[in-house]
Amino acid sequence: MDAVNWLNEWYKSNCDGDWEHCYQIKIETLDNPGWSITIDLAETELEDQPFEEINVMNQENDWMFCKVEGNVFLGDGDPDKLFRILEVFRQWAEKFQ
Repeated sequence: MDAVNWLNEWYKSNCDGDWEHCYQIKIETLDNPGWSITIDLAETELEDQPFEEINVMNQENDWMFCKVEGNVFLGDGDPDKLFRILEVFRQWAEKFQ
């Protein structure tokens, strides 16, 4: 299963009639250019789990940052990093399932 389909399943598994009304997953573009991904972790199995921050800056067009802050997964990256960021989230989340 690819990272997008996996994220879809993760989202569905957390929908309980309440969670989906309060929390979100956002995938947006950045103007530098790049991707920004925000995933609320509150009231999921990932709430308060440790995450080792990723900070990669190889070149102006080869970069990626991922962290968890305030029970929110935050991932930003260059235009080629959308699936890599989703895969980082997936690999981390699978440790706690």
